[in-house]
Amino acid sequence: MARPRTFEEDHALEAAMRAFWNAGYEATSTQDLCAATGLGRSSIYNTFVGKRELFLKSLRRYTEQRNARLAEVMEGDLPIREKVRTVLWWAVDSDPADPPGCLVVNTAVELGPRDSEIAELVRRDGERRVEIMRAALERARARGELGPDKDPLALARFVSAAVGGLRVSARGGADRSALESIANITLGVF
Repeated sequence: MARPRTFEEDHALEAAMRAFWNAGYEATSTQDLCAATGLGRSSIYNTFVGKRELFLKSLRRYTEQRNARLAEVMEGDLPIREKVRTVLWWAVDSDPADPPGCLVVNTAVELGPRDSEIAELVRRDGERRVEIMRAALERARARGELGPDKDPLALARFVSAAVGGLRVSARGGADRSALESIANITLGVF
C-alpha cells in the first residue's frame, strides 16, 4: 500500500527546506532536492510544480516554524530579559542538526534584490517577528520591567537585527565566544 501523499509531502518539504537552508536557492539543484527528499524528479514536479514553488513552500514553512517558536517564548511568563536572552542564545547555541545561519537571512541576501515576491515574503516575515517582540516588550514596559524611555518597537527591531547579525556571523564561521560577545552586548540593553 502506498504511503499517504501528505506524509510524503511533509517529509519532502522538511528535507527540501534544509537543503535550501544549507546551500541556498541557486546552489541547490533538482538532483540535490531528489537526494534530500528521496523523491524522483517527476515526483518533485508532480507534488511541488517546480524548484521555485518548492523553495517558496520551504521558506514559508521555515518562517511559520520559527515565528511559532518565537511567539511561544515571547508570550510566556519569563521576565523580558530572559525572553530576549533565550532568543539570542538560539543563535549562539544553534541546534547542531541545523544548517548554519538562517534561511530567511540567507534568502534576503541571495534573492531579495532581484525577486520581488521573495523580497516581500521576507519583509513580511521580518515585520511579523518584530511585531511578536514589540508586543512582549510593550507588556514588559507596562509591568515595569522596562523604563518608560525604552521604545518597544525600536528594541524589537534592534533584537531582530542582532539575531540576524548573529546568524550571518555564525554562517561566516564565527566561533562561540564571538557570538556570545555579540549576544551579551545586545542583552546589556535590557
